[in-house]
Amino acid sequence: MSPIKQFLLPTLLAALISTGAMAAPTKASPPVNSQLDTELFYDLLVGELSAQGNDNSSAFALFLNAARKTNTPVLYERAVNLALQERSGQSALEAAKSWVKAYPTSMEANRFVFQILIGLNRVAEVQEPLRRTLAAMPTAERITTISQLPRYFLRSTEKKLVVKVVEKALTPDIALRATSPAAWSTIGVLRLQAGDSTGALEAAQRGAAVNPKAQEPVVLAIALIDPSAPGAETLVRKYLADKPVPELRMTYTRNLLVTQRYAEAAAQMRVLTQESPEYPEAWLVRGSLELEEKKLAAAETSLKTYVKLATQSADPSKTTSSERGLVQAYWLLSQIAELDQKLDDALTYLGRIDSEQDAMRVQTRKAIILARQGKMDDARALIRNAPELHADDARTKINTEMALLREYKQYQAAYDVLAEALTRYPQDTDFLYEQAMLAERMGNMDEMERTLRKVIAIKPDHYHAYNALGYSLAERGVRLPEAKQLITKALELLPNDPDLQDSLAWVEFRMGNAKEALGLLRGAFKARPNPEIAAHLGEVLWTMGQRDEANAAWQDGVKLNPKNEALIETMNRLRNKP
Repeated sequence: MSPIKQFLLPTLLAALISTGAMAAPTKASPPVNSQLDTELFYDLLVGELSAQGNDNSSAFALFLNAARKTNTPVLYERAVNLALQERSGQSALEAAKSWVKAYPTSMEANRFVFQILIGLNRVAEVQEPLRRTLAAMPTAERITTISQLPRYFLRSTEKKLVVKVVEKALTPDIALRATSPAAWSTIGVLRLQAGDSTGALEAAQRGAAVNPKAQEPVVLAIALIDPSAPGAETLVRKYLADKPVPELRMTYTRNLLVTQRYAEAAAQMRVLTQESPEYPEAWLVRGSLELEEKKLAAAETSLKTYVKLATQSADPSKTTSSERGLVQAYWLLSQIAELDQKLDDALTYLGRIDSEQDAMRVQTRKAIILARQGKMDDARALIRNAPELHADDARTKINTEMALLREYKQYQAAYDVLAEALTRYPQDTDFLYEQAMLAERMGNMDEMERTLRKVIAIKPDHYHAYNALGYSLAERGVRLPEAKQLITKALELLPNDPDLQDSLAWVEFRMGNAKEALGLLRGAFKARPNPEIAAHLGEVLWTMGQRDEANAAWQDGVKLNPKNEALIETMNRLRNKP
């Protein structure tokens, strides 16, 4: 069938039926004369041909004329759609209004008028079509539509007018107990969109006053929670005290998590798991919070409960799942097993995660665990054999293998990994920089300097390279003016960075400017406390004879990281010095 016939025949049939031209034949009834006369049939035919030829404006005029002659809903709708395709909002509105005039109670016609007016930003005119649309709906559908109204006005530039118009349109629904909470909540959301949070809270309170068990005002109140306006949270807690639906306690808990009120969130999850022990998500959140609190046994129990609930409808023979909640649960269970030194269990939990999105981080974690078990070859093989599912996976694998080897002080092997990578990415400054740092660890200072200068040549704004080279010279006490020049250049590229200030202080100290170094180090440690800066600060103080202050600085560093090698070496070297 041709495209023309595909639309034309159903349209003509609909027109015939709606005008009474095609009544079901009976033996007792004579033939009925059709209102679809030759002229009208011709108009429809030409109109559809025009539409198929992309002449929507001509097609619109013909269909609207036919619709007005016959008062046929399907023709009004066709005219509206043709105008919308032509992006002629005014024409679409004209057709929709004609449709409403012919059929004042038509929900579809009023819906078109309402939506077209919003599209034209003629907010002041939406009250009546909205009121008529809602009036034609059964209660349940009306509540849903009322709740969805704010999304229609998101792009409106007249937010305050929207509140005024919609509130008037919802007057009949405000008066009904069944629809009042939804109506007040929608008014509250619109007030909030207009910047009136006080009015929004008042709307939520009025909706809740009509029906304390209604959910819509509570959802609005959760969005309004603010320490400066406790009324919203009071409303929420009042609702939660009287057998709430689990979803709203969970919504409130998510708000607590976003605002970092973790203890209160944990308390809500304990209540929810007691009230609704079959509600899976509560156990997942509870377990996550318990792990954060280092309550490992409790966290493990909660997470296992979640897994049981989340998988009880699945095939029990399957041990993998790509669902996000299960991915998170298995990941957290693997962390608990690691903390308990149950490394095989940790690997088992990771093995249950079947998620392309998480494949690389899962393989990385498995490799780290294998390395902890002394199985470095297996760890490296696991990383190298991991599938490259995303654009950056190849580079991630290189960085992961290199970092793992470096952590276990296998510097030559890590260096070789980068050397191999640089055959594929010869201009990669990140790989070159890491290779230079490994060369330094292995005592090959010439190689380190050559590689860092290559990084600078490729990327002249690589401040890490300037800093690393300058600090290395200062640490060895050689070419100190050049070292200062390099670190000063790094600070020009990244002004006021505490780590770079630490490097500059170390150059000043090596050049004999202890007082200048001390000022820089104190400022750097205040801005970014870390054990390396503490080590330098303590050493400068120690050499200046301020040993109590030096020890205090080192203790500050120990609190940050008691295992930091640079800090431990500095303290032992100076304290044991004759």
